[in-house]
Amino acid sequence: KSKQHRGQDSCGIASTKGQNLRVQKANGLEKEAFHEDILEKMPGFASIGHSRYPTRGTSGISMTQPYIIETLSGPIYAIASNGDIVNYDEVADELRIKGVHFSSKNDGELLGRFIVYYHERENMKITDAIKLLMSRIKGAYSAVFLTRENLYAFRDIHGFRPMMIGNYGRDVAIASESCALDILRVENLREVKPGEIIVVTPNNEFYLDYFNDPLLADQRRRSYKHCIFELVYFARPDSAQFNEYVYDVRNKIGAKLASYDSDIPADVIIPVPDSANFIAQGYARERNIPYEMGLIRNHYVGRTFIKPDQSARDESVRQKFNPLKDFFRGKRIVLIDDSIVRGTTIRKLVRMIKGAGATEVHLRIGSPPVTYSCYYGIDTPTRGELIANRMTIPEIEEYLCADSLKYLHEQDLRDCVKESDNFCYACFNGKYPIERSGDSGTSC
Repeated sequence: KSKQHRGQDSCGIASTKGQNLRVQKANGLEKEAFHEDILEKMPGFASIGHSRYPTRGTSGISMTQPYIIETLSGPIYAIASNGDIVNYDEVADELRIKGVHFSSKNDGELLGRFIVYYHERENMKITDAIKLLMSRIKGAYSAVFLTRENLYAFRDIHGFRPMMIGNYGRDVAIASESCALDILRVENLREVKPGEIIVVTPNNEFYLDYFNDPLLADQRRRSYKHCIFELVYFARPDSAQFNEYVYDVRNKIGAKLASYDSDIPADVIIPVPDSANFIAQGYARERNIPYEMGLIRNHYVGRTFIKPDQSARDESVRQKFNPLKDFFRGKRIVLIDDSIVRGTTIRKLVRMIKGAGATEVHLRIGSPPVTYSCYYGIDTPTRGELIANRMTIPEIEEYLCADSLKYLHEQDLRDCVKESDNFCYACFNGKYPIERSGDSGTSC
């Protein structure tokens, strides 16, 4: 439940006691789907779970992970993955020619069926099948693969999406973000390295394997392309990933934005909660202007950005934010947001704040303009949806009804992280680490 922010469309759990796997899936949020009576029916030495954020394809149970792969021996494999595969169709067609059948266009199913095919039909060890997968399948994936014997965790060689591992007593715990493990008081917490394979046995022993030759460690590090948007927006601020503290990066972003504005008078700094809170805090501290929570967020409404369609996003904006009564009247506001993708949410908020009496609203954005689509796990499937691709900054400013609009410069964003060359900035500059081949599959 502590990583529900990474997906709210549907969820699932698979577990094993050394026999056939058990699975439970449901639409909606984890807290509503998995009560204690359901969890009690799923004992085992290992389990995997998933919260789905659909970037492409349909919503619903048919696309929900973990994806179960049945053989003549029954349901003995399950996989859950976070990311997007860019050569999905190419690899899926190759497997179909070999007699492999697919029931969805889910990336997790492709990864799972690839491993199972080479393990069952080509007699490869599972770790060798995963190494082959890493050399053949292109894109972003941080995945866990469950069998009746072991649990495997692996991450693409670029490390687009985060993946953390640690010890929980004598047990091993793995998650997309450190905040999910913090509540378990996990020890020896570290990132699963890009290109790393971890095997956990029923006795909770685990060993490591690598896709890359250890002699090529420097080359492997040069290929890291972590998603910078994780630090700007997607990750929770109490997480640590990519050798960074998320809240610290966002504070630095705010300070950089403040350096653009010595000539802009303001009475108060307001974040669009919650992902922009620390950006606004850094901005306000740098300019020594009061920081206030003038917009109150309804936390029983999920994240609008990851809603599967525009009508759902529009409805959520109305339900999600409410201005404090009489707070904005007569004030000059600097409104801080992490990014502008489609522009629909922030336009409604600017109008809401002006309707509440603000005399000026100056909009500051904690990322560069998003002008290119992401093919590695963020929902920007077509450039036509991106407002910064269709309009100039003055045109966006007018469309949003803002008195002024400034974005963070890309170089300043790079300056906010320790190892700037280890990140992917493709959504801002179009420099994709991996080229696509045909249409990509659906994300998890």
